Amino acid sequence: MNHSTPFTTDPPARPPTAAPAPTRVRVWDPFVRLFHWGLGAAVLIAFFTEDEFLGLHTWAGYTVLTLIGARLIWGLIGPHHARWSSFVRGPSATLAYLGEVLRGHPPRYLGHNPAGAAMALALMTGFGLTALTGVAVLGAGELAGPLAPLLQGVSSATAHDLKAVHEFLAWATLALVPLHLLGTALSSLQHRENLVRGMIDGYKRNDEA
Repeated sequence: MNHSTPFTTDPPARPPTAAPAPTRVRVWDPFVRLFHWGLGAAVLIAFFTEDEFLGLHTWAGYTVLTLIGARLIWGLIGPHHARWSSFVRGPSATLAYLGEVLRGHPPRYLGHNPAGAAMALALMTGFGLTALTGVAVLGAGELAGPLAPLLQGVSSATAHDLKAVHEFLAWATLALVPLHLLGTALSSLQHRENLVRGMIDGYKRNDEA
């Protein structure tokens, strides 16, 4: 008798399944988050220590300048979403985006949207100029700080004018802060995501998941 074994084949191999895309992706690196909250804290300290605690007010101003200087460099060498080239847009793109916001259906950006980018640049410019004029006021009025050798001998009228410019820039820039907060809240509602949380842990929703 022929006791042959039946011929069998292995089942066809299944194609490997791709891993599901993460529902959240990291957008903001640690330095960007440190800069954001550090700048806010330094500005807040400077605001509440203008006259009574000049030393603390001065160091808050130096911190503002240091953070902004570091952020300018990081915008050239940092990761994608930190780079100026990834989010800075011209006035026409910003106005077009604002128009979409008013119509209630703005496009979602994983990084800064054009309006948020414009606000970030305005705040950094305003607070940077405020801090620089503060160093000038310190040099002219108190004969202290890095600009003191250049400002020795200026008149009291010039020192007064420098202080007036410093205070104007401070208040003008602070007036932008409520707009920044309003824009953050509105964008969070329109896109149904917590942008504040994203600036804390660095992650945002991945629409491609």
